[in-house]
Amino acid sequence: MDHLSSLDASFLHFETPETPMHVGSLMLLELPKGYQGDYYEDVKAMIGKRVHLATVLTRKLAPMPFELAEPVWIEDDDIDLDYHVRSLTLRRPGTMAQLHQLIGRLHSSLLDRSRPLWEMYVIEGLEDGGIAFYTKAHHSGVDGKAGTELAKVLYDVSPQVREVPPPRRRPGAVGYQLGVAELLQAAVANSARQYRKLAELLPTAARALTAAGSVLAGQRKGSGERALNLGLAPKTMFNDSITNQRSYSTMSLPFDEMKALGRRVGGTVNTIVMAMCSGALRRFMKERNLLPKAALIAGVPVSLRAEGDDAMNNQVSMVRVDLATDIDDPAERFKAIHASSEAAKAVVRELRPVLGVDLPVTGSPWLMTSLASLYGRSQLARRLPPVANVLISNVPGPAMPLYVCGARMTHFYPVSIPYHGNALNITVQSYAGSLDFGLTACRRILSQEESYELIGHLRAALEEIRQLPGVGDAAAESPQPAPAAAPVQAPAAKTPRRKARPAEPAPAARTRAPARRPAAAAKRASASARRA
Repeated sequence: MDHLSSLDASFLHFETPETPMHVGSLMLLELPKGYQGDYYEDVKAMIGKRVHLATVLTRKLAPMPFELAEPVWIEDDDIDLDYHVRSLTLRRPGTMAQLHQLIGRLHSSLLDRSRPLWEMYVIEGLEDGGIAFYTKAHHSGVDGKAGTELAKVLYDVSPQVREVPPPRRRPGAVGYQLGVAELLQAAVANSARQYRKLAELLPTAARALTAAGSVLAGQRKGSGERALNLGLAPKTMFNDSITNQRSYSTMSLPFDEMKALGRRVGGTVNTIVMAMCSGALRRFMKERNLLPKAALIAGVPVSLRAEGDDAMNNQVSMVRVDLATDIDDPAERFKAIHASSEAAKAVVRELRPVLGVDLPVTGSPWLMTSLASLYGRSQLARRLPPVANVLISNVPGPAMPLYVCGARMTHFYPVSIPYHGNALNITVQSYAGSLDFGLTACRRILSQEESYELIGHLRAALEEIRQLPGVGDAAAESPQPAPAAAPVQAPAAKTPRRKARPAEPAPAARTRAPARRPAAAAKRASASARRA
């Protein structure tokens, strides 16, 4: 029995029929040449042999009596693979547009909480002869980083399917229905541990808050600089209550090229992604006369996971990044986005000791669930000013190619969570030299056609960034006047000699002037003689 943290449980409590809280991945696979087997059966058999390697696949929820405390995870020793691993086939011709629409529908349905919270789909019928593999798991049990750890368990790094040790059945396995007294005792003990940790953390929290305040004070604008945006975000078309229907689209870019571009223009891959989203959203909304005068704000998840931590839970927080959509000049907009992103990271580094701390709240399951339902159905998301306009996430993925039952994975697209007040989620994941984008949105607010339109604007924004002057170019331009001064001085030394020729009449004039003096003297002498 393992208690959910308050952060893990919040993804359960905030889930409503309109807002499924699971994350997913869409993988495109290339079958080995000459493959003649039943790929779905091969995948199901492989998962059956490895399901015990990832706890997220073998545990399910046990709620507390009267929902007085957070639920607990318990082991499920009877996993129905035919339910969790499913097979689908696209209708002809099997285009990517058909696949996107199918993923949008699959991602809109809730997971069954009486079972382990995951599903996988082998999708055949693609027009290029490949296979699509879609997985989804509840966010209460896995975040983006933990998802990549799960990928290392399920997938191989070569076409050879590796063998794993078989599972060992544990004696005295716990059933789903635990005793009321046992559950309440565990809840009280867990709350006591949380309060004790909270008390022990108070001195560290005070130091962290002081350091974060110093970072914020240091981010105050200088003369002519853009102020750090600490206020609420402007109202946009994406800040509304949503339905459970989803639109979905994908895009891929070469990862090394993005890294090189980031270095050239003075940013990171994350800055490139943010600037692309800023330019695309700015153009998309400007074409509809919906662009607010104030800058859009992105809600950006940041990982709090320590190096080497492979626990299958959530260790994540959220920061806000200024997308500077009110700036017309692309270069200035890029600088503002990069500065805002770096400032947000600096604050998170100082607050890391206190972020993600469990805060026990008696009755939080029914309280938070009621508030989430009220927030969506009362249209408060449309009326209240938003904290952020859009959700943007950049998840580092496996750097090497992965294989699923011998089939090479060519792309690893993320499928994420929009929510009331944030109808669009743009998640980016790096994989094996590729940067794979997944746009997940409420279909009522951003239709499938509009999602493709936004993909086109992302590509246009990337071209705009490619036209920016490089940091090295700007540095090279500043010292250029110094070396250029030497060649300019040499002609300047010769200039007087070239100008001496037109100036030669001046000495001639001076020569004629003395010639006039004897004549004048003769006239004066003649005049003196006449007077005499």
